[in-house]
Amino acid sequence: MLLFLDVDGPLIPFGAADRTYARYDRGLSGPPGAHAHPLLSRVDPELGARLSRLGCELVWATTWMDDANDCLAPWLGLPALPVVCWPDQDEPPGRLHWKTRPLVAWAAGRPFVWIDDELTGTDRGWVAAHHPAPALLHRVDHRYGLTGADFTAVAEWLRRPDRPVDGRRRR
Repeated sequence: MLLFLDVDGPLIPFGAADRTYARYDRGLSGPPGAHAHPLLSRVDPELGARLSRLGCELVWATTWMDDANDCLAPWLGLPALPVVCWPDQDEPPGRLHWKTRPLVAWAAGRPFVWIDDELTGTDRGWVAAHHPAPALLHRVDHRYGLTGADFTAVAEWLRRPDRPVDGRRRR
């Protein structure tokens, strides 16, 4: 099972009305420059272990590209992860997210979870119509990032033997 992971929003919360975010410090270990990123201290380093416990193949699905492996993976205690390379493309029609088609292509028919803060019903409908395997498109509130409730929702979906495609049962 693949798990496509966005960074801004799910891992790095932003946009909270009071602009108060938890701060985390892992010391100065890690690759040179990794701790220079101004938002890294907003990322809970325990998220790496929690993501690993889901038992999925983690894949960066972010505009951070390889910077996610340079900066975030060490902070989270994760190995270097595969990175989705975004193709040059025109904006998709309607409200379809620009990541939706490339992620379905990258999954190549395999089941997946996609964690992002910009998902809509349009993306869920398109994936249900164009992807043959189960898929969960889980939207995270960008103001708080991944929470216990998000992990519970994803874990419960992963445990289901009849995993639906976002609410639609497979026939």
